[in-house]
Amino acid sequence: MHPTGHRTARTARTTRAALAILVGALPLTLAAAGTGHAVTPAASTASTLAVAAVGLDDPAKKEIAMELVSSAENSSLDWKAQYKYIEDIGDGRGYTAGIIGFCSGTGDMLELVQHYTDLKPGNVLAKYLPALKKVNGTESHSGLGSAFVNDWKTAAKDTVFQQAQNDERDRVYFNPSVQQGKADGLRTLGQFVYYDAIVMHGPGSSSDSFGGIRAAAMKKAKTPAQGGDETTYLNAFMDARKVVMKQEEAHADTSRVDTAQKVFLDAKNFDLTPPLKWKVYGDSYQING
Repeated sequence: MHPTGHRTARTARTTRAALAILVGALPLTLAAAGTGHAVTPAASTASTLAVAAVGLDDPAKKEIAMELVSSAENSSLDWKAQYKYIEDIGDGRGYTAGIIGFCSGTGDMLELVQHYTDLKPGNVLAKYLPALKKVNGTESHSGLGSAFVNDWKTAAKDTVFQQAQNDERDRVYFNPSVQQGKADGLRTLGQFVYYDAIVMHGPGSSSDSFGGIRAAAMKKAKTPAQGGDETTYLNAFMDARKVVMKQEEAHADTSRVDTAQKVFLDAKNFDLTPPLKWKVYGDSYQING
């Protein structure tokens, strides 16, 4: 585990209803928001065909994505070891836990435990649902505490809870970012750039969320779906993201962009083809195959 200051949590969240609207409206809502650019059907179709062959949702590429994010979030490529992770990292969002940093203060931990309870009524975490509802939006541990921490670690041994974490990761973060990346004509690397951003900043349209970062980038460069250059656009997106990262102390280290994503982009490794070598917070990592 990296020092706690490097464990990230999202700065914005989306409720189930709002996310359903977001996903259902892709690519229109996110693609049009604040950009001033229209996506022509011909350009969109051409770019979709270009990225249709192998995307980040390919099982092998998805595994790479999980390892890349885990290197930044947990200083380890072993993302499956993080189901049991839980601590308060002092960022004002209560407990941060699990494979994607679900937070008690921002709603997605509540939604995770509710999903787990839908899958397995009477599970060891179900009794904390009332407390999770009360602390949502705050950093409070009221009704949770050490008992909740211990029960979370117990639940993490349950394959149903592991699946629930996978489900919520995909529903809230992975699937929307990959869908938007494909709609924007981005190949695997670009889809990952979107995913890593939504993991840290959350879905939404505020200036410090994924949608806001994307809108800022699209004021500087066109997406491939709009006829723009993929490298130019991704550089614009990364630069816009770094501006947001530096606004919050917990995210001010931008090495997950500078010495990871930009390394792949400079090498024009748009398909995230191994071997991959990168650094995060000064630590070196490698995926050989």
